[in-house]
Parts: sequence; structure tokens; C-alpha cells
Amino acid sequence: MSGANITVVVPTLGRRSLTPLLNLLRDDALRVLVVDDRADRRQPLAVPEHVTVLPGPARGPAAARNVGWRATPHEWVAFLDDDVLPDPDWPARLRTDLAAAGPEVGGVQGRLRVPLPAGRAPTDWERVTAGLADGAWITADMAYRRAALAATGGFDERLPRAFREDAELAFRVRRAGWTLRRGERRVTHPVRPESRWISLRTQRGNADDALLRRLYGPGWRDLLDIPPGRRRRHAAITAAAAVATVTGIAAAVTGRRGWAGVAALAATGWAAGTAEFAAARIAPGPRDRHEVTTMLATSVAIPPLAVAHWLRGWWRWRAEPPAVPVRPVREAVAA
Repeated sequence: MSGANITVVVPTLGRRSLTPLLNLLRDDALRVLVVDDRADRRQPLAVPEHVTVLPGPARGPAAARNVGWRATPHEWVAFLDDDVLPDPDWPARLRTDLAAAGPEVGGVQGRLRVPLPAGRAPTDWERVTAGLADGAWITADMAYRRAALAATGGFDERLPRAFREDAELAFRVRRAGWTLRRGERRVTHPVRPESRWISLRTQRGNADDALLRRLYGPGWRDLLDIPPGRRRRHAAITAAAAVATVTGIAAAVTGRRGWAGVAALAATGWAAGTAEFAAARIAPGPRDRHEVTTMLATSVAIPPLAVAHWLRGWWRWRAEPPAVPVRPVREAVAA
């Protein structure tokens, strides 16, 4: 396969990790497009001379990637996140991976490694990031045949976060008649520094899950190869907390023992559920003071926050029609 048929698309918010990534993509056989998805682009991105910068819509990575692949006529489009570090031989291995793809193959995933600290157990955030190494069809390093992207319309721009948008596209590509496989090229995905409250911010993804549930029905996780979550447990914990609060107020106002008993029972359920959740997050970690206090505080806040975001998404997408079957329209493109 000629490398001239490959474009590499990197959506970015201008993180420092972008420069070392682009320096590892110096290969005459690749066209490199960076989609600048910053809301404020008054200061231009500093990129090497072999890189072309396109303005993004500032609506998240799904929309930015669509800008990138639609701007190229090349047969293959390889997507990289702006915080990965490809191996030195990544361009050559990419060409090998794609040359081995038969006409039925619509996408080829690279292999991720996530280095974890030596000498101690990983934190909750480090374990979450390490889970990417086992993810299916994630766009930290995923190449798609342009024909497959065109046939399916590309990434769903209703999914504004780097969360589920890659799994959702992979499902539609397979449903349209293509197959996906793993290649041999490798990238490293370092664990980037984050606030100790990052687990609270990531709960926004529950709103995207509500859209996927609306589109694909109750079996959406199985269809999209997404592991089971804890939403039902979060809902039960949140309901117990709400019942304990309401009945506790009722007991205080009326002085009735019945309300007090219900409040006590609900509070016990809330405490037990929260304790189980916190213990599950603390046990595999370093268990130092900082990590334990962070896990305790966030384990109290996550269940109601997750439920609130889910309900927000459910309300927003309540009238969205379910996804309809896609007719196979795969083009027979020679590898």
C-alpha cells in the first residue's frame, strides 16, 4: 500500500503533549492534519512544517474528527488522540497494518500501552486510564477506511465528549457490513495529571449513555462492546438517600416513629451502598491519606451526580427516534 493513501487526523485542544506526538509523525508517506478544536483560536497552534492545521467547530472530538476525515480524499484515515506517543516505527507499522487489511476490513485498531508507576499500586484515575489498553476500537489509535466513514456518516456529533463516541461509530461500521480488527502498531498513552475531583467531572458521560440507551435500547452496552456499569447501584443509593432525607424531615415535623423508622432503614441502605462503593475503589489503590480521602468524598458524591446527568440526558433525548438498521453499503476497496 502506498503511504500517500493515508491521512493522520489529530483533534486537539492545544495540550502540551501535541508537540512530541507530531514530532514522531515525521514521515513523507503520511499526511498529518491537526484539527484545532479550541474555542479561542486567537493564538495559532505551533506545529511542525509537515503538519496542516484545520479549524474545528469546538463541539468536541467527534465533530473535530469529522472535519479531519472529510478534508481528505485518501483511502485510509488514522485517528490519534493528542496525548499519545507513537512508537518510532509507528508510521511503518501503520502501513503494514493497512496493507494487510482485506476489502472487507473497515478499520484497524492500534495497540495501547499505559505505563503505571512502579513501587506502588495505581490510583483510581490511573486505573481508569489503564483500562484504555483493553478498550475495543478506541480512537486513541484507530484507522478507518474512508469509504466506511462515508457510508456511516462518521462520528455522531451528538456525543460531545471523548466518551463512547468511538464505540458507537465502530458499531455502525460493523452493522454496515464491514469488519474491524487489531493491528500491530503501538502507542503509549501516559496518565496525564488531573484534579483529585476528576471522577466527578467524568460523570457527565452519563448523559451520553442516556442517548445511546435511547438509540439502541436496553442492550446497548452489549451491542457497543461496553462493560457493565454501576448505574443501577448508583440509582439505588441515590433513592435511599432521598428517602432517608424526606422521611427524616417528616419524622422531625410530625414526631411519628413510623417515619423515623423508615428514615433509619433508608439511611442504613445509603450508608451501606456508599461504603461498598468506596471500598471497591480504595482497596486496589495506594491507600495513602490523599487517595483514601479523595475516594471517600467522591464516593458520596458520584451516585447522585451520575443519576442527575443520566436524567438530564434522558430528558434531552427523550424524543430522539431509535436508530434504524443501516443497509450494508460497503465499497469493495482494494487493500
